[in-house]
Amino acid sequence: MLFNSLEFFIFLAVVLPLYYVLNRRAQNAMLLGASYFFYGYWDYRFLSLVAISTLIDFWAARAIDREQRPRMRKLFLACSMTANLGLLGFFKYYNFFIDSAARTLETFGLQANMPVLYVILPVGISFYTFQTMSYTIDVYRRHLPASDDLLDFALYVCYFPQLVAGPIERATNLLPAIQSRRVVTSKMVATGCVLILVGLFRKVVIADGIASQIDPVFASPGAHSTPALLKALYLFALQIYCDFAGYSDIARGTSRLMGIELMVNFNHPYFASNISDFWRRWHISLSTWLRDYLYIPLGGNRNGELKTYRNLMLTMLLGGLWHGAAWSFVVWGGLHGLYLVGYRLFGSLRKKVRVAGTGAGSFPFLGRLIGMFLTFHLVLLTWLFFRASGLGSAIVYLQQILSFRGMENWLSVLPLIAVPWLLVFLIDIPQHLSGDHTVMLSWPRLVRHGIYATLLFLVILGFGTHAPFIYFQF
Repeated sequence: MLFNSLEFFIFLAVVLPLYYVLNRRAQNAMLLGASYFFYGYWDYRFLSLVAISTLIDFWAARAIDREQRPRMRKLFLACSMTANLGLLGFFKYYNFFIDSAARTLETFGLQANMPVLYVILPVGISFYTFQTMSYTIDVYRRHLPASDDLLDFALYVCYFPQLVAGPIERATNLLPAIQSRRVVTSKMVATGCVLILVGLFRKVVIADGIASQIDPVFASPGAHSTPALLKALYLFALQIYCDFAGYSDIARGTSRLMGIELMVNFNHPYFASNISDFWRRWHISLSTWLRDYLYIPLGGNRNGELKTYRNLMLTMLLGGLWHGAAWSFVVWGGLHGLYLVGYRLFGSLRKKVRVAGTGAGSFPFLGRLIGMFLTFHLVLLTWLFFRASGLGSAIVYLQQILSFRGMENWLSVLPLIAVPWLLVFLIDIPQHLSGDHTVMLSWPRLVRHGIYATLLFLVILGFGTHAPFIYFQF
């Protein structure tokens, strides 16, 4: 079921009235049934995978929590990790590794007779798998006690607002909200509705509205001029942000209508002044997950600079592979790893030799603007590999850009790039400056009502597209 569909709002119109009249225990039971219906609306067969992950981690966490022997606690944790990563690996990476192995054998002149299976990728499997894994690991680390209530835990795993595309919630945040009585205030309803409206605007009006200018270009990059390729790339940077941040806004807004606060998953990442700042703002739930459950266990920055660089590269390479089973995603993650290593290396060298500032210290605002410009364009290069249909297509795309063919038409594409970016900035800049994603609630009534009416009108105009969210495939 899509957030940007009439079916979802009919679903919500049934769920919310029931939710408001039930007690906490009944609310959770109803939400669990609603969440299973929400997920099963795509393909009911994959509900079994959600149930399997739920039962395995519920059992494993209880066993870990009650066990005192270190070896047995590690064994139960290993059972949980093996089951979760096994399911994720099979459904998401089986074909990728089989194809890669076959191609490797063929390069050495060996006949590759590899077993071929057409494995369908279940929606949201990467998200709920990481969510259940973090719970079991946190119980193992004794950051929280294991839940003894299967109903509450099952709802934590498949809570429908964030089930299929995040944010990847920690049990330390979401589970206590599920276990306690919720009070829905008028402020929660107001801010929730604003978040939903802004999220729909980002998704339906911006992301879906510019898709027709992006998809044909990436489908055949060799047939387009440099300005057309650059236009599509700049617009994709906006599309992926509005698509995913729009989903997160709707998820947070919907959850607030039920008195449950989800974490902020996007905090205006294109205003980041360096690559480290970007990853503190983009897909925050994933970046913090990778930091806490991969980068730090690998050693983090505790064992010298070289090992720190190794850990950064491994973390980002695996983060790239998390996004998709393709070498282009590995390159995407590798580039981000190189950026983070380069940023840290530059900072270390600058600190050691005490290099004088370039003037940015005297003009911090100018320095920040330069940092934003450079960071955005470094990220823009990585989006090429993220969006391309494969590594070969990405290389062709880059070669065609560097051919500078048709550059005399550059000025004609500028308005097509600038207008949608400006529309998004009209929302993002006030949010960023105020530090409040619902800042428009504090504006004069006439102004905000005019904005609500305009946004709603634009959303209704574009509501018929029903385009899936990009991150559903991850």
